[in-house]
Amino acid sequence: MENQEQVTEQVYPMARIGDFAPDFEAVTTKGKIKMSEFAKDKWTVMFSHPADFTPVCTTEMSGFAKRKPEFDALNTELLGLSIDSIHAHLGWVQNVRETTGVYFDFPIIADIDMKISKLYGMLQPNESETAAVRAVFFIDPEKKIRLIMYYPLNVGRNMDEILRCLDALQMSDKHKVAMPLDWKRGDKVIVPAPNSLDTLNERLADESLEQTTWYLAKKSI
Repeated sequence: MENQEQVTEQVYPMARIGDFAPDFEAVTTKGKIKMSEFAKDKWTVMFSHPADFTPVCTTEMSGFAKRKPEFDALNTELLGLSIDSIHAHLGWVQNVRETTGVYFDFPIIADIDMKISKLYGMLQPNESETAAVRAVFFIDPEKKIRLIMYYPLNVGRNMDEILRCLDALQMSDKHKVAMPLDWKRGDKVIVPAPNSLDTLNERLADESLEQTTWYLAKKSI
C-alpha cells in the first residue's frame, strides 16, 4: 500500500456578522490605535486592500478618500488595512497625493505580520496567502460587526453600495424597520410583520401602510 501524503489546509478564523469586532492594537498612518477604543460613539467601516502601489487598490482608496465627507455625515470613521509596512503606506499616500491630488485622510493599518488580516478572515489562502482580499466590515458604535462584504483581488468595490448599506443599517436601527430590495434613502421601508391576531388586525386596519399582503407592508419614514 502506497504511503499517502497528508495535506493540511491552513484555516484562519473568520469574524462573523453579530460578533463583537476582535480587539487589536496597530500602527497606522495616523498613529497607534486600539480597536476597542477607536471611533468612540461612531460607526466604523474597516476595509482591506491587497497591496499598496497597485492600480485597483489606488482607485478604491481614492474613492473612499473622495467620499469621506459622506461617511462623516453618517457618523462613521474609515479604517484601511493592507499587509504592507508603514513606510510603504506613507509613500503610497504621498505618491497618490502628488500625482492625483487625492489625499487618503484616514488611518491605514500596517499589518505587516498579517495578524489582523488573519484575525478578521481577510487572508483567504485559496485566493492568496500573502495579500488580504478586499473585505469590508461595518462595525457599529457598540463594536458589533453588522455587515461584511468580500471581493476578490481583481474586482473593485462599489462605493455607492457601501454607503447605501451603511445608511440602511443606521436607518433600520433608528426606526426599527427592514429595508427592501434596492432600498435607498427616501424609499419606503418594511415594517415588522404582525406577531399576534391583535397586531394582525391593527395592521389590516392601518390605511397609512402600503400593504401587499398581511405580512408585507411598507411605510415612509
